[in-house]
Amino acid sequence: MFALKILSSLPLSVLYVFSDILYLLARYVIRYRKKVIDENLLYAFPEKTSAERKQIRNKFYRNFTDAFFAETIKMLTISEKELRERFQVVNQELVDKPVKDGTSALMMAGHVFNWEMAILGVALNTEVTAETVYLKLNNGFFNQLMLEIRTHFGGIMTEKSAFRRSMITMRNTPRIVHLAADQRPPVSDSRYTREFMNRPALFFEGGEVLSKKMNLPVFYGQMTKFKRGHYRFEFTELARPPYEDLAAHSVTDEFAKRLEKNIRMQPDLYLWSHKRWKL
Repeated sequence: MFALKILSSLPLSVLYVFSDILYLLARYVIRYRKKVIDENLLYAFPEKTSAERKQIRNKFYRNFTDAFFAETIKMLTISEKELRERFQVVNQELVDKPVKDGTSALMMAGHVFNWEMAILGVALNTEVTAETVYLKLNNGFFNQLMLEIRTHFGGIMTEKSAFRRSMITMRNTPRIVHLAADQRPPVSDSRYTREFMNRPALFFEGGEVLSKKMNLPVFYGQMTKFKRGHYRFEFTELARPPYEDLAAHSVTDEFAKRLEKNIRMQPDLYLWSHKRWKL
């Protein structure tokens, strides 16, 4: 961990040099999950030419190594000043208001780069408590590393298996709950199948169930990248109670629509290497 903190203290411009090397290895040598990426892009964008899809894939590799190496390492020691310069959060007050009024709020987002920076950006900008539900990594060292990065500005991390216990306190201790809602859920979870980027995909129903059971407002976080290392994360209202007259899966459906729009706006920012559509 000490060595990583030394590495993290380097300017991001220097860390991007290492990222450039990793990009070349991922794209030309290892060809990291190229088959998965190409298949995902072919289904998602059949209207594009092979050259256009290849360009998206190559830009994805660049964003992937930047986000997973340079930017994630930098977040271990990044200053408040630098994070504010690089990561702009818009409409945070929309999500904070219900919590200030005594009701927890759900924040739903997808795996659009750089979602790790979003955890820190929200923790830094919110005036209330922010909790992120996460999946524990199998490797103990990397799990601890990511926890240290994600709590750098005071955010609360709750492992998914412990979240049920955490839910009990939501009425007495209002807070923002951040859900990465586009992961492929395991068989043991509540699952819903719907069309997503032109083919069937499984979705978690956690946000759907939680919002309607506890009458919580839901907000979507849209990611935009302006240039290398500079992002904008904007909140908009996704759903709010009362929910009695809404159709089943209405929250999940609206989330999927917002995420699709976000992806089509900058397709190279999505995690195409994930086997998202495996049923």
